[in-house]
Amino acid sequence: MLSALSHPVYRRLFTAQVVALAGTGVANVALGLLAYDLAGPRAGAVLGTVLTVKMVAYVVLAPLAAALLARAPRRAVLVGADLVRLGVALALPFVGEVWQVLVLVVILQCASATFTPTFQSVVPDVLPDERDYTSALSLSRLAYDLEAVASPALAAVLLLVLSPSQLFWGTAVGFGASALLVVSVALPRRVHEPAGAPSGPEGSFGWRLRRGVVLFVRTPALRPVLALDLAVAAAVSFVLVQSVVVARDVLGLGPDGVALLLAVCGGGSVAAALALPRVLRAVPERRVMLGGAALLSVGCAVVPLVLAAPQDVALVGVALAWSAIGAGWSAVETPVGRVVRRAVGPDDLHVAFAAQFSLSHACWLVTYPLAGLLGALSLSWAAGVLALVALGATLAARSLWPVPGARGDAPGPDAAPAARSGAQVGA
Repeated sequence: MLSALSHPVYRRLFTAQVVALAGTGVANVALGLLAYDLAGPRAGAVLGTVLTVKMVAYVVLAPLAAALLARAPRRAVLVGADLVRLGVALALPFVGEVWQVLVLVVILQCASATFTPTFQSVVPDVLPDERDYTSALSLSRLAYDLEAVASPALAAVLLLVLSPSQLFWGTAVGFGASALLVVSVALPRRVHEPAGAPSGPEGSFGWRLRRGVVLFVRTPALRPVLALDLAVAAAVSFVLVQSVVVARDVLGLGPDGVALLLAVCGGGSVAAALALPRVLRAVPERRVMLGGAALLSVGCAVVPLVLAAPQDVALVGVALAWSAIGAGWSAVETPVGRVVRRAVGPDDLHVAFAAQFSLSHACWLVTYPLAGLLGALSLSWAAGVLALVALGATLAARSLWPVPGARGDAPGPDAAPAARSGAQVGA
């Protein structure tokens, strides 16, 4: 899995991603503490609003930024996004009102919605070899998982010497280091217009804005990705939203129990990410991703049975279910970059990744409140409904996916040229 790190440019980009994610994770802890300082018992409502704002920013801003910055140098875009995030991190310790937090979070997430798809579009150009690119996808998934597990521990260490508001300084350091690392490398430049871009009004900003979504709708290999995004969002939303209730009210665990459950889910995802490069050399993405979605559905479906068991049995069952959901999450998400890279031309990668980023977060925007509202009525009902959503999305993806051997299905680089030439659809 480490073969991609032998490439100097990617190694620096990956390091930039890791330090930026570490800063983001520390910021999440700091935002929770800041919300409690500002709102006290209403901190949960504030954080819920912040989470919704984050999803809206991701859904709206990713394709908008991709269209606006389609011709901008990608290194400048990445550095600019990091500098905006650094500025927000430095400003957050000085806010005194909830509305000020919301404004700064909107700016922060807009910058993240610009950074992430641009970063994703650069990596395939830096690593043209299919095996190296697969390695990079697994490393990226691993970085996100480690951010979720390690950042709270890093924040706890920093709190030994810093006040809660000063945690944002650590976030600023992460974004600043990321910007410096990106500046230190030469990235491939865009030398062509997006494939099939017409001249005149149809090559305008509006055309570019629609381009990514149209690619996903019209490209057969990309349609199942949308359904699988919904399967992931349904199962994982239950874990992220209801772990605190399951840990405290059902299992009788202390505050550390919440972190433990989330770490178990992250551990399942890490284990799958470590195994996937080897698996994907032998098994098609279609089988891996559909298998991961099925695992998500099963993991969520057994929750009602587990919660009805005696407490000791329930603890083991929840741990197994959370681990399965984490593994399924990674199995679905990690190969997405391979599917997108093979299904669209190189000049459309930026808008395609932006559309994937936006559309996948649109699924979370639906499932987050669904998990919260249903969970307030009954945890078992919430898990059952979300399991049905995940299963329905999995079956839809299976029916939408091209037959084995079509583009986006066979592993390895051999299928790439034909797939790319067939995916140049007009908007």
